[in-house]
Amino acid sequence: MTYLVNGRSFDKEPEPGQCLRTFLRELGHFGVKKGCDAGDCGACTVWLDGSPVHSCITPAFRAEGREVTTIEGLGSPGNLHPMQRRFRDAPGFQCGFCTAGMIMTSATFTEEQKADLPRALKGNLCRCTGYRAIEDAVKGLSAVQTAAPGKAVGTSVGAPAAEDVVTGRAEFTMDTRMEGMLHLKVLHSPHAHARIVSIDKTAALAVPGVHRVYTWEDVPRRRFTTAIHTDHLVDPDDTYILDDTVRFVGQRVAAVLADTVGAAEEGCRKLAVEYEVLPAVFDPEEAMADGAPQLHESEDPFVRDSVHNLLFEIHSHIGDVDAGFAAADVIHEGTYVSPRVQHAHLETHGSIAWMEDGRLNVRTSSQSPSIAKVKLSYLFALRPDQLRVFCKRVGGGFGGKQEVISEDLAALATLDTGRPVGYEYTREEEFTTASPRHPMKLTVKLGAKADGTLTAFQVRNVSNTGAYGNHGGETLFAGGAAVMIYRCPNKKYDAYSVYTNTVPSGALRGYGMTQPAFAVESAMDELALALHLDPFELRRRNIVRSGDPLVAMHDGPDDVMFNEDGLAKCIDLVAGALARTADQPSPGPGWLVGAGVASSLHETAPPTEHISEAWITLGDDLVYELAVGTVEFGEGTSTAHVQIAANQLGTTPARIRLVQSDTDRTGFDTGAFASAGLFVAGNAVLRAANAVRDRILEFAAMHTGVHLVMCSMDDQDVVCGDERVALAELVALARTRGIRFTAARKAYGSPRSVTSNTQGFRIAVHRVTGEIRVLYSVHAADAGVIVNPEQVRGQVDGGVAQGIGFALTENYQVDADGVMANPSLRNYRIPTYADVPRTDLLLVGSSDSAGPMRSKGMAECCINPVAPALANALRDATGIRYRELPLTPERIYSRLNESQSARTGPRR
Repeated sequence: MTYLVNGRSFDKEPEPGQCLRTFLRELGHFGVKKGCDAGDCGACTVWLDGSPVHSCITPAFRAEGREVTTIEGLGSPGNLHPMQRRFRDAPGFQCGFCTAGMIMTSATFTEEQKADLPRALKGNLCRCTGYRAIEDAVKGLSAVQTAAPGKAVGTSVGAPAAEDVVTGRAEFTMDTRMEGMLHLKVLHSPHAHARIVSIDKTAALAVPGVHRVYTWEDVPRRRFTTAIHTDHLVDPDDTYILDDTVRFVGQRVAAVLADTVGAAEEGCRKLAVEYEVLPAVFDPEEAMADGAPQLHESEDPFVRDSVHNLLFEIHSHIGDVDAGFAAADVIHEGTYVSPRVQHAHLETHGSIAWMEDGRLNVRTSSQSPSIAKVKLSYLFALRPDQLRVFCKRVGGGFGGKQEVISEDLAALATLDTGRPVGYEYTREEEFTTASPRHPMKLTVKLGAKADGTLTAFQVRNVSNTGAYGNHGGETLFAGGAAVMIYRCPNKKYDAYSVYTNTVPSGALRGYGMTQPAFAVESAMDELALALHLDPFELRRRNIVRSGDPLVAMHDGPDDVMFNEDGLAKCIDLVAGALARTADQPSPGPGWLVGAGVASSLHETAPPTEHISEAWITLGDDLVYELAVGTVEFGEGTSTAHVQIAANQLGTTPARIRLVQSDTDRTGFDTGAFASAGLFVAGNAVLRAANAVRDRILEFAAMHTGVHLVMCSMDDQDVVCGDERVALAELVALARTRGIRFTAARKAYGSPRSVTSNTQGFRIAVHRVTGEIRVLYSVHAADAGVIVNPEQVRGQVDGGVAQGIGFALTENYQVDADGVMANPSLRNYRIPTYADVPRTDLLLVGSSDSAGPMRSKGMAECCINPVAPALANALRDATGIRYRELPLTPERIYSRLNESQSARTGPRR
């Protein structure tokens, strides 16, 4: 069969039933991505005879004799298609995994389609951008700027990989072919709790192409935690690579290694497993009760109370809450429920392992290759010099890749066979086996004087950590920070992280703060209603101010600093914006209109130890090589690091060559999470750049005989008094003396600063259907000194969009047996273009940060106030308080029709 792809002819026979996506990738067209394999996301979009199709649901044989165009054939670096140029200049991407599909779809739009993007883009999903930047790209709006030498910070420069992203040349984890690579697939448990009695491998090993079957008897019997932190002791070592007891539906039972993915999958189907089914428990309150099924052994040293399935518990208090409630004029108490939420990064987890020169190499989609290396070294008893772990570009993370969950099996199989091995999750495996946000049930009790002054603040948090404790304790601790936002002399926080027979929970944007923020900010609105106070005014009277201690679970000293009232400014900005837009019309009869607000504070680095090291070297080509371990997955740290280095070295981003996320070529880096990629790694880059600059200036001063204080950097020269010396001359002269202009510097996550965020919504709710429409969205943020304005806007857009999904559309449904009922993007429903409003971003100028150039990360914190602001707007519109997420039309409709108190007209 003959295929014409990007103008080149190929004679190749597809496998029976093979889709066009896998066929094109076998031909080397890696710009065709896998996000779903179900026609849901559009990441695999290509053209057939000029028309866009989802190649994952298009049989390969249907392309025979037709013209196929992939993103690589649309244009190339230096010769971009107009739509590629628009996406580069908007910029219309963050992680870039969906970008090829977005461009291939958008490049075919007529003017009529451009005028109706909700319909035209319904087949393409993005998890990062919030779609505003994509809309700008389609409409030809440009935001990318050119930075003058030494003036990069504060400029919206483009990403270093921009042209590679828009042309499909940027390599993601699985975008490579290796000779002789084997493929690994996993058999997952059908039971929520069971002991494996036996596994018969005979039929599986008889499948043509199957090489190995691994069970719990074939792997190192070493406990570990999949969670990634510098200090591994903050997470429980309660997990094995493969275990003889399964504790949730979807847990690994065995792994099959074969020549092809199909053969490995068939091998899994042929395994004969005998289980002894054990009692299961799914609700954390039930799991803590006496007599509940016990998940972990009583002698397990990493479990706080195995009899009651308690991984971790916190009991802290400041002052006397009982006295505080006794002194209150008004008391509010309510229980708020937050569900599981999946990250839904479009690139699924995956790793490729191989041996090279006697060393194990692992290429993986991780947010921390440094710590992945530490864990793999421990699991397989390898010295650090026997192992390299690295990342290419990663297709989204949001905390989901702050785990080691694909690397271990790929490494195991390669160490066993000596062959390259690839292991890639399916979309269903992402939903059923990867770690979602912790479901939490929070009871908030507030006491206040008649004037709104808080007298008592009490929170009880029950967190469902699932079958294993990765991130269970740390997110529970982080949740306590939700009470630090308000001043109150009497606070109490009781929290429980509980094992259940459900998929293990993990890290997700907001990290333990998002769920408590929903509860606390909803409760504050309910308290304001009881006090007959405006919700803005109640917050103004109680928020922490500069000079106040950030009191959460103890009143001892900490390393958090802030000396500006960023939060007060955020609240005032949002209040003003909602007031200015109060006359927006209702969509029509039958719609109820309301407005809501919520705020959050977020520390700019995690409380556990966070380390980053940066290296900078000026080469003979006069390009500065910047090596930093931080991974780029759409959070924008690569761009920010280049800007910081260029700014300090008096040059432009074009003269910074970035090397990143490779344990052979970069220093240690804890990882890109909790906004530490900017705050911690950015500080390391700043210090390394300053050190290199100082070395160059000292050498130039010595060479010219001019005092050091009279020397300064220029783009190509060093100016010493009235004399200008070319950098090229200095580099050559230094080389003759055995001197290199290079430096390495480390940074740590202390001291820390705080970011402030306030979200406001005006919404309309249909009284019959329960549908919510966002009429207006505004977000105010204190991001410190802005390194890249367009990237900050993009992170807020993406965070608001993800928060809208958390609040309104994403519904992780689990049946009575612990089985997820909707493990697909189509049925789980992350927001589409049509679901996400444009958000007005209002930035507070502050300089109270300990971050690089006094900046603060914005990728993590902006999601926290979104859900409570929507819930508060819904209460304002309907008169009904909804305390459980998501706020689906069905849930809203049932309460609206049951309640006799629902208003019949708009409030504002």
